[in-house]
Amino acid sequence: MTSFRWRPEARAGHARAGWLDTAHGSVPTPTFMPVGTVGTVKAMTMDNVRSTGAGIVLGNTYHLMLRPGAERVRELGGLHRFMDWPGPILTDSGGFQVMSLGPLRKLDADGVTFRSHIDGSKHRLSPERSTDIQHALDATISMCFDECPALPAEADVIAKSMRLSMRWAERCRDAFVQRPGYAQYGIIQGGTEPELRAESVKALTGIGFEGYAIGGLAVGEGQELMFSTLDVTVPLIPDASPRYLMGVGTPDDLLGAVERGVDMFDCVMPTRAGRTARAYTERGTLNLRNARHATDSRPISPHCDCLACSRHSRAYLHHLFRANEILGPMLLTWHNLAYYQRLMRGMRAAIVDGGFTAHATHLRAQWALDDWSGDEMPFPDIPPVA
Repeated sequence: MTSFRWRPEARAGHARAGWLDTAHGSVPTPTFMPVGTVGTVKAMTMDNVRSTGAGIVLGNTYHLMLRPGAERVRELGGLHRFMDWPGPILTDSGGFQVMSLGPLRKLDADGVTFRSHIDGSKHRLSPERSTDIQHALDATISMCFDECPALPAEADVIAKSMRLSMRWAERCRDAFVQRPGYAQYGIIQGGTEPELRAESVKALTGIGFEGYAIGGLAVGEGQELMFSTLDVTVPLIPDASPRYLMGVGTPDDLLGAVERGVDMFDCVMPTRAGRTARAYTERGTLNLRNARHATDSRPISPHCDCLACSRHSRAYLHHLFRANEILGPMLLTWHNLAYYQRLMRGMRAAIVDGGFTAHATHLRAQWALDDWSGDEMPFPDIPPVA
């Protein structure tokens, strides 16, 4: 069976292109993982997701343990079969979701006791339980159970939280069942404090994981501080290991993180935006609810071959959202995920071809325009249905 590893292919400064080999297939990096929190990417079939070029998706321990239950998923053949995704799946540990419950959870040195946001029932997650659930789901990549404090926070609060997460990481590693092609990632914490980030990396690399994630960012600190934290953190991660920035982000966030050597990303932004009528394009975002789109016969983007762009106009999408038709969120989610995958493919190709710096400059110049209105973009001819 295939061993889990990250294989380098090309570099451009700190930016890296490579391959992530897993038990469930190989994925080109840098890569963006659509978020399938409860075993589905919202408003998409998995065939739709595959059509965008996605190679790996994300599920969530907290949500799947509550409904339908990890043991049930295991009895039904595991998460890959359950959600019709034979490719790699990464499962978040549930730590972020549990910590977000506020008064519904109680933290102690051994784990977290909490009440379900669904029905108020009482549950407990520990490093061992989170790891066991991810094993039951048959996650290709499991994440360590950690605590993620909201920022800003005092340095001593961040330090205490990070050190607790490092103790939990060691317990997660002890509980992880190692198999060829499977992996467990340690999560680097420490807020925006360089010394704490360095301490966290040292602790995790001392334990030893197949990959390393950068957690605790995109939680209110702002892009500039996020990038400066990446500047001091990413170089400390072993070069041969995949690097995953959790919960990020906007297209500009992805570009900046790739420039700093990050390989993997996930974020709800493209799917959430699709459900609220916002479309990502090469020139910023469009709000399809705006009245100016009501008579616009152009596609969202002439550079996109998704169903929303190849078969429908902005006017039609505007109509769907104004009429509260479910097809609107479905088409726009498809478009946004296709755009994110195209963005990642373009960055990867530029790294391999040696033109990454020019490509990054071009992307930023186009986003700065934030306007399609000056372009002559006729609606493409619609081929007849066979």
